[in-house]
Amino acid sequence: MSDDFVPSARYPDPRIEVLDERFLKLRLFSATVERLATGMRWAEGPVWFGDGRYLLVSDIPNDRILRWDEASGALSEFRKPSNNANGNYRDRQGRLLTCEHLTRRVTRTEYDGCITVLADRHEGRRLNSPNDLVCAKDGSIWFTDPLFGISGYWEGEPAEPELPQAVYRIAPDGSLRQVLTDLAAPNGLAFSPDEKILYVVESRATPHRKIWAYEHAADGTLSNKRLAVDAQGPGAFDGFRVDVEGNLWCGFGSNGAVDADPATLDGVRVFAPDGSAIAHIHLPERCANVCFGGRHRNRLFMAASHSLYAMYVNTQGAP
Repeated sequence: MSDDFVPSARYPDPRIEVLDERFLKLRLFSATVERLATGMRWAEGPVWFGDGRYLLVSDIPNDRILRWDEASGALSEFRKPSNNANGNYRDRQGRLLTCEHLTRRVTRTEYDGCITVLADRHEGRRLNSPNDLVCAKDGSIWFTDPLFGISGYWEGEPAEPELPQAVYRIAPDGSLRQVLTDLAAPNGLAFSPDEKILYVVESRATPHRKIWAYEHAADGTLSNKRLAVDAQGPGAFDGFRVDVEGNLWCGFGSNGAVDADPATLDGVRVFAPDGSAIAHIHLPERCANVCFGGRHRNRLFMAASHSLYAMYVNTQGAP
């Protein structure tokens, strides 16, 4: 647990490293990295609820979803057990969508708290362990399904995979379709602001971790796969979000290589739409996932290993 975090007394915060002058317009000179809460085992899946001024974040090994309240700063348990919940998102009606490792399913929490199972099988075979998800403007839900939750007891329970690692689409009518099966451990995913591009992290790509881009058609089909971002070294991507200008704000850390230096890799790395790294937000812990929130969607929340961090930025998350 990181108990030694000290907010920067200086402006600009030296933790915010500018790699390209294009980031200068996105940086708030007098905003610093703040730690909002700590005490988690592996923080993931942050999602903002503006109508209640709170944020939910998964603590996967502790089998719980936590709630951080903006007004009071209090941290409480929102759901326990959570079935080793990982990624969270909101659908077009504001309901919570969750990827559950233990039960190997995608669920929706209804307004009254009841849980509806949206997907747990494809063609009669169980999913692996749904990891991260997004909801498109047409109401379709896209999620990744790697093996992480069935690889051991840390984030779920060991099991033999029945399906390839894949990306799925749940259509507005509830039907499930397997759309990608050629990625090694698909992980985070997000749409461009106009939803013409779907980005997907290939978290076990070699020799470097990658983010791929696909043209996304109105009927939900994907085409023209291209490399969007290459980690170009020992860095690794996890979850990410896109701002209104199309920049990618990526949870970042080491890929486990012996020559990797966590001190330079841990945090959030920001990429321009052309794939260039334009900034790195240094954190004392590896960052798994991020989301934008706050009244104006200009506050970046960062779920990083044991802790939840935040900072204000001079842009907004894509709505």
